[in-house]
Amino acid sequence: MVAMNAIISASELVSDLAGDTPPVLLDVRWQLSVARAAGEPSFDGRAEYAAGHLPGAVFVDLDRDLASASGERGRHPLPDLAAFGAAMRRAGVSSDTPVVVYDGGQGWAAARAWWLLRWTGHPDVRVLDGGLPSWRGDLSTDVPEPAEGDFEPVPHATGLLDADTAAALARSGVLLDARAAERYRGDVEPIDRVGGHIPGALSAPTNDNVAPDGRFLPAEELAARFKALGASDGTEVGVYCGSGVSGAHEVLALAVAGIPAALYVGSWSEWSSDPARPVAVGPDPQ
Repeated sequence: MVAMNAIISASELVSDLAGDTPPVLLDVRWQLSVARAAGEPSFDGRAEYAAGHLPGAVFVDLDRDLASASGERGRHPLPDLAAFGAAMRRAGVSSDTPVVVYDGGQGWAAARAWWLLRWTGHPDVRVLDGGLPSWRGDLSTDVPEPAEGDFEPVPHATGLLDADTAAALARSGVLLDARAAERYRGDVEPIDRVGGHIPGALSAPTNDNVAPDGRFLPAEELAARFKALGASDGTEVGVYCGSGVSGAHEVLALAVAGIPAALYVGSWSEWSSDPARPVAVGPDPQ
């Protein structure tokens, strides 16, 4: 996950699309929403896609294709890998073809797709920096029918944490909590059973990795930020969030900075569901 391979600018994408091996485009528009709890309609990524998307892009449903059903393993557990591979092949993803993923600009959903593809062995996946708002070209309402790809997901032996290894890493290395600081402290918890954080984890809100336009900060600024949190060369680093989505965005930011990191996919939604697991509150990691 080298920095140069993690993200791509809109202008670079235009050039790549005109090249000899244009990337497969995946549209993963999704938003974390508590609207349904208030009786309001939830965000509809497929409707947003239908209203206009990058020409040739295929819609990928985060909840259906990039996660399995919520439950004891969290709100967005790992997908069944056979189903994930089938979804990627339907989208035209092959192991020898570059892939560019984008979302509506927040970057979280695109990062989840990037992380899954990378963790399961795809060698060339990038996220459109700034998402759809960074695109200056025309949009399309045509729904492409790509040729079936050949990608077969093979998980890496590293890069994935569970509850036990995340807890251990908080003591032996650096475990970053990518949620908003108020959720880390336990001041508020709008979604999960209880507020707070995994003991020993450090607060590192993922929103601090991007500029106001949603694009990532320069690699050297990100590296300085993570170094100040103890994440640098030779340190084992892990990330979690609420359900393994914004945490993937922090893993992507770390990759831009040149720092490899593992993701605890179950994250706080899994951790906090078990009353036997310890919970720390307040600004102190412990």
